[in-house]
Amino acid sequence: MSLKARLVREIVLTGPMTVADYVLRCLHDPQDGYYATRPGLGVDGDFITAPMVSQMFGELVCLWAVEIWRQLGSPARFTLVEVGPGDGTLMDDILRTARRAPGFLDACDLILIEPSPFLMDAQARRLEGAAVTPRWVASLDAIDAHAPVILVANEMLDCLPVRQFMRTAEGWAERCVGVDEAGDLIFGLTVAPAGFTPPPYPVEIGKIVETSPHQAQFGRDCAALLVQATGAALLIDYGRDQPGPGDTLQALSRHKAVDPLAGPGEADLTQWADFPAVLAAAASAGAAVTPSIGQGDFLRAMGIEVRAARLKEARPDGAALLDRQMNRLIADEEMGRLFKACAIFAPTDLTMPGFET
Repeated sequence: MSLKARLVREIVLTGPMTVADYVLRCLHDPQDGYYATRPGLGVDGDFITAPMVSQMFGELVCLWAVEIWRQLGSPARFTLVEVGPGDGTLMDDILRTARRAPGFLDACDLILIEPSPFLMDAQARRLEGAAVTPRWVASLDAIDAHAPVILVANEMLDCLPVRQFMRTAEGWAERCVGVDEAGDLIFGLTVAPAGFTPPPYPVEIGKIVETSPHQAQFGRDCAALLVQATGAALLIDYGRDQPGPGDTLQALSRHKAVDPLAGPGEADLTQWADFPAVLAAAASAGAAVTPSIGQGDFLRAMGIEVRAARLKEARPDGAALLDRQMNRLIADEEMGRLFKACAIFAPTDLTMPGFET
């Protein structure tokens, strides 16, 4: 039985499903979930991530991590964590670049957090023979906090489920997934649960607001780990840097938007990262935080233009390609503005590279 058939049967028996629960099932159902069985990363897949655009992205993330390590006093042991490592490209670039930082790799205990067995296999293949052998854990809770932690997460928050609420003429309702008379999945509305708190900003009738307890919980969990262990986390994703309404649910297949209800488990489903909520949750758990800034601003501050110039000097025949890659990463009309970066860190005298004003 297909995932769609199983979801239809479940909804008929138990009632409409929240958008968050629907996304969770489509992505992680053990039998048919997208990430569990068929994640399509790369040019020939369904979507492409920044590390796949250019090695410069991973190199600059590595520079960020090395500078944090040095600010921590170059400890003899620390834990490098990547949450949602995709196919391992980002970590592969980080470990390759880190060879230029004496002592960094010798001190590194590498941990990857990945729920998808399919992607774990891809990461293991990509990192086979790397300078540091990774180990996988299920969650931040499994990380030993007795050594400093340096954490990176690229395009991970957008995979955490988001609930949707609509203001109607009769009041607030939750957007859910139901079944029509023909047996197809449809969006509909149910009465908002008693615990729902309307947003503090004005919302027009018919507009949707999104909340993600999962994203906020990640902010709290990340902060708790860093406060206990000391260290810092770099989060990069596409999303909002100011609270506001908007339906951001999208499904991607072969790099094109498709109907999120058409083929459960067959396309990548994402919703925007809510940076204000994640950072507020982290701060409430005792961590220090930076504002979220555009990915383009972060990469420029980390020296992407200098790095591109050096690469072009070494490989003049590749200059046009390098320019296109850099433009994809930093231009406002590409990934530079929609994608944001922020840092969460232990409330110490650490300063966050790329975020200094």
